[in-house]
This record gives sequence, structure tokens and C-alpha cells, in this order.
Amino acid sequence: MSLIQRIRAFMKTKAWRRIKFIFSIATILLMMFAAWSISYYITPLLMKWLGWDLIDYWAFVVVNVVALLLFSAVCGLFVPFARNKHLAFYQSIVDAVKRISKGDFDVTIKQHEDFENEYGTLVESINQMAGELGQMEKMRQEFISNVSHEIQSPLTSIRGFARALQNDELSEHERQHYLQIIELETMRLSKLSDNLLKLTSLESDHHPIEPQFFRLDSQLRNLVLVSEPQWNAKELELDLNLDKANIFADEDMLSQVWVNLIHNAIKFTPDKGSISIDMKVSEHHVEVRVEDSGIGIGEAHLPHVFERFFKADASRNREQGGNGLGLSIVQKIVQLHNGTIEVTSTKGGGTTFIVKLPLHATIAR
Repeated sequence: MSLIQRIRAFMKTKAWRRIKFIFSIATILLMMFAAWSISYYITPLLMKWLGWDLIDYWAFVVVNVVALLLFSAVCGLFVPFARNKHLAFYQSIVDAVKRISKGDFDVTIKQHEDFENEYGTLVESINQMAGELGQMEKMRQEFISNVSHEIQSPLTSIRGFARALQNDELSEHERQHYLQIIELETMRLSKLSDNLLKLTSLESDHHPIEPQFFRLDSQLRNLVLVSEPQWNAKELELDLNLDKANIFADEDMLSQVWVNLIHNAIKFTPDKGSISIDMKVSEHHVEVRVEDSGIGIGEAHLPHVFERFFKADASRNREQGGNGLGLSIVQKIVQLHNGTIEVTSTKGGGTTFIVKLPLHATIAR
């Protein structure tokens, strides 16, 4: 590091600010000393010229008045410069806030070393707010883009097959096939709308939550039985190992969590594969593991599995009716119960979801 760089680095330290403060105080004292010294020597000459013959006390008063006038005059020369610098920095803050209010979040206010103690926290807070609002705006735009894409795909399919149905030369078999596709696409749209409303409701402060005591192991067994046609059709081996657990939580909301995880395990596990659901109870928590021998998730995709509209395999999800919102809903419900959800997986080696919930959950808001 060169000498100039070291000097610049030192000028950004607190030690340099202390030196500047001490120098400013010393300068003010020196100016006062100079003003009183000059007044001490010129005031007698001024009084003599005016023909004043004052006693010692009033002569002392006049000396001080003249000194104050001199000191004020000198200060008057420097104060406007300091005030203009202060106003310029203050205006930069106001301009930044105005830009943010108009939706421009690409704003960064540079700290000014002279005003860091006075405005440092405010500037840092505004910069942080602008960064977070910018991130939220980016997420909003991505969300709108994803929703538009998810809606446009089935609408395009419906429009195409509706036109095809206008052809009088279609056979009855082709007509029924096209009608089935249209029905499936409308079901996709309905499910997408349902999930969007559900996720929006969960993220608001108005979603009805009704915690109560219930047997979590019984809930899991019942949901596995309800989904038997799906896992039986694929000849999957399903293993349950559940401790008895009474939990204080919203039964319907947790049911959505287990249904989603179980159906995902069935959906992405090849025929004759296996799924295991384990539940262990500790003193204050319960841990549920849903493990499958399915296609797995690549390491690069793991950090994104709970993001809205994320699909590790978009083509496969499309074929099976997925819209990438299920796991976002699962995560939100778990978080509302002050729980955690994790996922471990390897491509081609299966996936494990681990949900940890407090036995007596306090609903988070």
C-alpha cells in the first residue's frame, strides 16, 4: 500500500475524526484569542478617537463587545461554507427518499465523514431499506412473470384444442381425447388459482388458524391410507414407523403439509420403489421424516426447492400437474407453527424431507 493510500485510509478512521474535532475546537479557541487580543489593542485607540473617557469597568465591557463583534464577523465568513456542505448532504438524503417513494430502489447514499455521527445511522438505514425494497421488487416481478407463464401455458393448450374441436371431420375418439386434455388443463388452472390464494392467505395476518390437541401419528396413518390408491397403483413399498404424539397445532393446516410431502414422494418415485415415514418424539419436539427412493434432486437445485414456482424438472412437473407452489405452502405452514423443514437429496438417490415441530406450538405471525 502506497503512502497516499495509507493516508486516505487513515482519513476514514475514527482517530482522524477525533483529530479533526480537536483541531476544530483549537481553531475556535484561537479565533477567540485573536479577536480578544485585537480588541484589547484597538479599543483604547477607538475610544480615544471618539473622545470617550470611560472608567475601567465600562472600558472592559467595550473591549468585550468589540471582541464579540470581531469573532462574529470571522465566524460569519466560515459558517455559510459549513452550512452549505450540511445542506448539500441533507438534500442528497431527501433526493434519495424521493426516488425510493417513486419506485426507484437503485439508490445508495454515500456516507460523509463530517456527518457520520449525525446522520450515519439514518444513511445506513435508508441504504438497507432501498436494498430490501429492490429485492422485493425483483421478487414481485419474477412472481408476476411466473404466474403469467403458468397461466399462459394451459390457456394456449385449451385454445388450440378448442379450435381443433371445431373440425367436423374429427372422429369421436379424437374429440373425447381433446376434451380430456381441455379438462386436465382447466384443472391445472384451478389448482394454480387455489394454491395462489392459499399462499397469499397464509402470508397475510388474516388466515384462520385454529390450534388444538390431536394425535399426529393417527393423522399420518389416515393420510397414508387415503393415498393408498396412488402408491398401490405404482406398487410402492410403504413403511411407517411412528411414535405416539399429541401435538397442539392446526390439524387441517398440518394435513396439507403431510399430503403434499406424501404425494410428492409418490409422484417422483418410480414403480416398485419405496417410501418410508418416520416420526420420533422428544421432550418438546416431534420430528417427521418422509423419505423416498425416487429420482432425487440435484445439488444445485436443493437451495431453491421451497421457492415459488421452482421446478427441478419442469417437464416432469408439467406432465404430472405440478405448479411449483406446493413446497412453498408447506414451508409457510411449518414456519407458522414455529417449526423447521429441511431437505436432503441426491440426483437419482432419493429425497428426504425432515419436519421438526414443537409439541405445543405457538402460532407465529
